Amino acid sequence: MPKKKPKKGEPEVHKDLKGFDIKINEFGQLITNFEVDKLNSFLNENLSDKKLQDHQVPEESEEEE
Repeated sequence: MPKKKPKKGEPEVHKDLKGFDIKINEFGQLITNFEVDKLNSFLNENLSDKKLQDHQVPEESEEEE
């Protein structure tokens, strides 16, 4: 089976993530050049959570006194 050829150039990214770089060091830690909070806020704004997509919040019922 032939080996995959490495892609040349930079990958296409969203304009808000321009310059984003992520690597995994020898200890398995993620090394990024973006703050985690900034990355999380970007993901919250632009992606929907698949686990919560079909989840329905039960309506609050009014209790009679």
